[in-house]
Amino acid sequence: MTARRRPTMKDVARHAGVSVSTVSYVLNDSGPVATDRRNRVLDAIRVLEYSPNESARNLKRRSASTIGMVVPELANQFFAMVTEGVQRAASARDVLVVLVVPDASQQPEESQTRLLRSQRVDGVIYLSGTGTAPASLYDLARSGPVLLVDEQIPGLELPAIVCDSRRGAREVAAHVLEMGHRRLAVIGGPAALWTSQQRLAGYREALAGAGIDPDQVPVHNGDYRQASGSKLARQALCETSGPRPTALLCANDLMAIGAIEACRELGLRVPQDVSIVGFDDLPLSSLLTPRLTSVRQPAHDMGFQAGSALLDQLEGTTVEPIPPLPVSVELRDSVCPPQEET
Repeated sequence: MTARRRPTMKDVARHAGVSVSTVSYVLNDSGPVATDRRNRVLDAIRVLEYSPNESARNLKRRSASTIGMVVPELANQFFAMVTEGVQRAASARDVLVVLVVPDASQQPEESQTRLLRSQRVDGVIYLSGTGTAPASLYDLARSGPVLLVDEQIPGLELPAIVCDSRRGAREVAAHVLEMGHRRLAVIGGPAALWTSQQRLAGYREALAGAGIDPDQVPVHNGDYRQASGSKLARQALCETSGPRPTALLCANDLMAIGAIEACRELGLRVPQDVSIVGFDDLPLSSLLTPRLTSVRQPAHDMGFQAGSALLDQLEGTTVEPIPPLPVSVELRDSVCPPQEET
């Protein structure tokens, strides 16, 4: 069988009895076309089953056809929700998203950015897993727009969509302190990550405001994964020279879940023996036993705004700085006043 030739704009114009420019005006809504001519063009498109060559169209009008999204992993629901938001923004403008996740066999972020260069994407949304910028990211930024999401990288002046992590951490820590806790420990994220630093700064502000020396509160840095939270909670609860902490401030929900798991294995009740809070407010956080008190970040909105801002930039629109998106503290069952020691 002979493959059917794909119809062109010239074929549509010939069938409709109009010029190619008229067909272009109808397809792109870029010029005035009389109603009868417009209807003839639309009829020809239906009859011939014509579909535009998007790559060619995008080259001519200099708009995006493909953007890249670098994300550390998708096992973390927060990253998945941000990615979904980016996809929704891109889909609304008929733009494809090339999703890149780490290659464990290489330096992850270097392999990610190399792949994006090879795909010739129009722009990149970058969600860092380390807080540092690989050399290849600078190459991407020189060749096209790069936008950061949920992150700021020192020394790399790029637009970023972030949440007010510092305020959220301050408010959730203040709630724990208002419940009467004075012996606390922090299960923090990667020390180099901007989000980790912001959350730690918020915790420290709440501690100082309650008259507690922040330097006297131990900080255990993990990697935002559940296993890390479990390991560090054990350290915080068992490897202390004084009385054990009555509350753990966890810098994300996955580590908080790991901390709850560690408490159960140690025979400690949550929240009666140890109160625990998280950050992100993943969908599963309200389904845990006990339900987890956490800071809600609008993950989907962050992704959608990041995607929209990058596409605006690619279309030549000046993107104004976007202030940090608001967060909220969701109070649930994982915090209660410290129990009297027997």
